[in-house]
Amino acid sequence: MTAPGAATHVLLVEDSALVIAALRMLLEQTGHRVSAAESVRAAVAAATRDRPDMILLDLSLPDGDGLAVLDGLRAAGVTPPPTVAVTGHDAADVRARCVAAGCIDVLTKPIPAMELPRRIAGWTDRGLRAAESGPRTPEHGLRLP
Repeated sequence: MTAPGAATHVLLVEDSALVIAALRMLLEQTGHRVSAAESVRAAVAAATRDRPDMILLDLSLPDGDGLAVLDGLRAAGVTPPPTVAVTGHDAADVRARCVAAGCIDVLTKPIPAMELPRRIAGWTDRGLRAAESGPRTPEHGLRLP
């Protein structure tokens, strides 16, 4: 976890270079450190190597379901950092699947860019508390206020 006052390292897992560029610019302008990966394989490698403070995880990646990143990290013996799924589908079953896989929240596209930096602080704090309290169920997943 990032020390108080330090930049949060966010790993963007997204296959659109345009979305990566826009989010990188926004997050870096608000003091975050950003790295990116465009596939499940690249995301597992980057998260294992760089140990980001949180992951923003697109569910649709060229080499599979984005949730496979969490499985890949666990298989490598790495505890996933707080992870927020990003999807174009705002359905209860999608949300439940993401929370069951270990995501602390689900963000529906289009991403509310002006709120994103504020939400990252809340997500990283909540993710740390959730990791300390044990596994979550879809009914008890973390939600934004």
